[in-house]
Amino acid sequence: MNNIKHIVVLAVVLPAIQGLTEQIPGRWSVEQAQAWKKENGWRVGCNYIPANAVNQLEMWQADTFDPKTIDKELALAEGLGFNSLRVYLHDLLWQQDQQGFLKRMDTFLSICDSHGIKVMFVFFDSCWDPNPKPGKQKEPAPHVHNPGWLQSPGVAILGDPAKYDSLKGYVTGVVSHFKDDPRILAWDVFNEPDNMNDNSYANDELANKPEFARQLLEKSVGWIREIRPAQPLTSAPWWGDWSSDEKLAPVQKAQLENSDVISFHCYDGANVMRERIEALKRFDRPILCSEYMARSSGSTFEIILPILKQENVSAYSWGFVAGKTQTQYSWDSWLKKYTTEPDLWFCDIYRPDGTAYDKSEVALIKKLTGKK
Repeated sequence: MNNIKHIVVLAVVLPAIQGLTEQIPGRWSVEQAQAWKKENGWRVGCNYIPANAVNQLEMWQADTFDPKTIDKELALAEGLGFNSLRVYLHDLLWQQDQQGFLKRMDTFLSICDSHGIKVMFVFFDSCWDPNPKPGKQKEPAPHVHNPGWLQSPGVAILGDPAKYDSLKGYVTGVVSHFKDDPRILAWDVFNEPDNMNDNSYANDELANKPEFARQLLEKSVGWIREIRPAQPLTSAPWWGDWSSDEKLAPVQKAQLENSDVISFHCYDGANVMRERIEALKRFDRPILCSEYMARSSGSTFEIILPILKQENVSAYSWGFVAGKTQTQYSWDSWLKKYTTEPDLWFCDIYRPDGTAYDKSEVALIKKLTGKK
């Protein structure tokens, strides 16, 4: 979900980064992680939100949750050979309606299961709007990439560590309910925790956000470890040099050392993608690329998906059916005015009517997934 190419992390006083080879209490062993990989094989799919939802709240809230649209779109996913989805949750959904939220999650998982799809849920996210509000969501600003996406938690909580424990019920409530559910592939604890949203909401961000996010990430991992779910934990670094422990920023160290299986994001071309994978092989754990695919950046299905399959790295492209998130527009739509849809889509695979943006891409995906 990166909306910037680089990020400047402000200096904070932290203990020196230690090696990541020592076992973290509660973390899966390498052997457990590899057994999980052997059981689950190569997972391929996308980051999913239905076309009629502008953000996580509109996807999941009772008034706008739409199983019929989800089922219709996941039939397209099944047709591609997709066998997994990465899906975002939000802490405000728990505050708003705990039992209803769990019931809707169960309904969603049942729809996914009917299409042979396992889910990786995401708890927290540092991308886009830092001031989320429950209830009816704003209509998307025209021609802008992800105009309504929400951070979780909002800045009011993230900037006050004394409030972090208010999020424990959300995390533990969801994990406890689904801790042994085979329909869930993994738990993604925190998406791009140190993203400063330089091109969109920079003026609303916390100056020391990476340090706050690191603290919440580690607390959340601790809460989940107490429950001991059957599914692994992960959190994906998305920028920088990961080739040695010494080159990691503190939040990246926290992400990698607390991950049972390793995930990462890369929206660059083939050379950078291969470098990322090689850097992460040193952990000897299963690897998932949980975000990729931005056509104008050289991250295309044609170039990238064969690499991920060859390397046995599970693959989750961004976007699926073009809709209210408007991710057929690129990140620069926050800075550059668009008046019509670009000829070269940035993300997404299908148009709202279910026709493919590029039939050759669909054919390639089916070939690589073995879908006839």
